[in-house]
Amino acid sequence: MADKIVSVTAQQIIDCKCRPAVEVEIRTESGAVGRGAAPTGTSVGMHEAFVLRDGDCSSYRGLSVHKAVDAVAKVIAPAIIGLDVNDQRTIDQVMINLDGTADKHVLGGNAIYSTSIAAFRAAADAKRIPLYNHIAGGAIGTVPVPCFNVVNGGKYSDFTQSFNEFLIVPYKTASIDHAVEMAVDVFLALNDVLTEYLGHKPAVASSYGYAAPSDDPEVVLRLMRQAIERTPHRGAIAFALDCASSEFHDKATGTYLLKGQRVTAAELIDYTRQLTEQFDFVFIEDLLDENDWDGYQRAKRELVRTLILGDDLTVTNLGFLQKAYDLQAVDGFILKPNQVGTISEALDAYRFAAQHGMIAVPSGRSGGVVDDVVMDLSVGLQVPFQKNGAPRSGERIEKLNFLMRASARSEGCRLYDIQPLLRF
Repeated sequence: MADKIVSVTAQQIIDCKCRPAVEVEIRTESGAVGRGAAPTGTSVGMHEAFVLRDGDCSSYRGLSVHKAVDAVAKVIAPAIIGLDVNDQRTIDQVMINLDGTADKHVLGGNAIYSTSIAAFRAAADAKRIPLYNHIAGGAIGTVPVPCFNVVNGGKYSDFTQSFNEFLIVPYKTASIDHAVEMAVDVFLALNDVLTEYLGHKPAVASSYGYAAPSDDPEVVLRLMRQAIERTPHRGAIAFALDCASSEFHDKATGTYLLKGQRVTAAELIDYTRQLTEQFDFVFIEDLLDENDWDGYQRAKRELVRTLILGDDLTVTNLGFLQKAYDLQAVDGFILKPNQVGTISEALDAYRFAAQHGMIAVPSGRSGGVVDDVVMDLSVGLQVPFQKNGAPRSGERIEKLNFLMRASARSEGCRLYDIQPLLRF
């Protein structure tokens, strides 16, 4: 039964990093309400949907989003009021047509995506069911294994750790509650291990994990292993990496930064292969530059003990995902709907991956909000695992509580068994 949109409102809010974001609220004739806000990343691929900001340095250092708010109020709202909130694809297509650009830079990917989320949530609210049940088309049987970013790379005063995220994956359990407890145990133990190694308490990094203690990835992984071994969970927790290598790729020379030196793609792949022989990795994400298609093909052939995932390479875009499949460049991709700009386009990418044996790994962004639709996608699509960030900071903790609530409220629900997917 049709349920027409009767109002669309927008305003500026702030995300977990105090950066302005667009929030949109949609109401329907049945009284259903949906609200959505587009998150933004720190490591952002060049092919992502455009985030429209004001550029007025007197307001939030140029990051305010009043132009995007106005785009919702003056352009998007008049075009979608009267549409059936249950017809997500039509709503999204109207906005895509209104913008008319590949990267949504006229209206802003943030304006379009926030509206897309709001419509999606309003459709679920009209049914009086959680959004994840609306996505699943009924009850859920699993929740994904959460992957925790516990050590953060980047530029520090004394060195640069070129790998962006070092993650732990607590997978040998059938309970989401136990998986969260395992991760928290290791995170707390890691604080002690790093304190002993550094001689002082570790700093908190910008993404709320611990600041990397060394520019050597092997050193970081060994310290993480020590932390695991101090808990009762030895043998039940694996590793993952998000290298975000585009951040330190030099286009002129085609080289990458590793332990303070410039290396070729082949050398980086070989080094990473050696890491996978010492440590058990579930996945390695963004090992190479977002345009290094040849490198990804080589990495997928040579790194046989881990899944290779694209993020900046694929940007949740069906076209890039099709290319990655045709070239056999990755085993799967990071699902970040704001990269492409609408729920419909993100689901198209997911369905293509599912139909072609590729894994989709939903992930929040560093500039997140508490009510992140990516959690409903993770649970509703019943994916194997997802990226959660560190078990610290409100919006990241809320993601964990979301998984535990969804499992508790779904009879017979269990943690997804990822062991058949592992390569080690």
